[in-house]
Amino acid sequence: MSSLILLRRVRVENANAIAGVTWGFPAITHFLGFTHALSRKLSVTHGLHLDGCAVVSHEHQVHAHTSGRDYQFALTRNPLTREGKTASFNEEGRMHMTVSLLLECHGEIANGEYGQQELADALQQICPTLRLAGGMIVDIQDIRVLDMPQTAAEMCRLQWRLMPGFVLRDRSAWLAEHHQALLASDPTATVLDAWLDFAALKIEAETPDEGDIHEGEPAEWHRVGKPRPGYMVPLMTGYQRISELYAPGVVAHARDAQTPFAFTEAVYGIGEWCGMHRITSLEAIFWRYRTTQTGYYCQGADAPLAAQHQN
Repeated sequence: MSSLILLRRVRVENANAIAGVTWGFPAITHFLGFTHALSRKLSVTHGLHLDGCAVVSHEHQVHAHTSGRDYQFALTRNPLTREGKTASFNEEGRMHMTVSLLLECHGEIANGEYGQQELADALQQICPTLRLAGGMIVDIQDIRVLDMPQTAAEMCRLQWRLMPGFVLRDRSAWLAEHHQALLASDPTATVLDAWLDFAALKIEAETPDEGDIHEGEPAEWHRVGKPRPGYMVPLMTGYQRISELYAPGVVAHARDAQTPFAFTEAVYGIGEWCGMHRITSLEAIFWRYRTTQTGYYCQGADAPLAAQHQN
């Protein structure tokens, strides 16, 4: 039997705002990592297993400043070195955010509503001890354990609890469709070309059709729209192996000398921020991870099983 765990309005400070080559919001791998860490604790204490995770954003504040064109992260170099100079460091982007998480819970919860309330009380103690996207959980407005909504009225009540908010949906299926459309006109088009059509800001010049175009002539520039309507964003959706699998202890300075080791790089996809009031099914917004011989991938319900991931 499946239940629904609602972590409503989780306030996180100093979360990681950089995800591979993208920035502005934590990667979906952070939220599934939090779900997995919580699942391991509940499997021991309550015999439960967490699977799907949906992310609803209510508020976010990236620690960055701009001069009107480029953004730079607001960083400090503390503490000073022994010589009183600032130490060199890797750039870290931080942010504050308020999110709600919907977690799909598998397993039997004994004693009905009393058991659900007992689990919610236990989560109230466990969740603040975990990190979410590298940040500290400083407040959770409400934690509830609910039955999965079965009717439109139950779904509507759940939506009201999460509004105003925007939910992150997986749109990797649209990326695959757009790549096939590009191949029809350009056989050399790659998945990266299709991904850049969603991720990059592109502009093009419009010139009069009559006569030849000469350098220096005026032109009207306009923005090129995305292949699909909506608030589309590039996402880091996992990790993919780029080397052979080495035996434990072969690679020097590895974190764990008892586990096989492989070098990996980030995998990217496409997501959409969608108003919570537009969601009619929880299955459409749940993210789940799957592992293969080549990597670890986070996908939604509509993702193609044989998706070709572009690094």
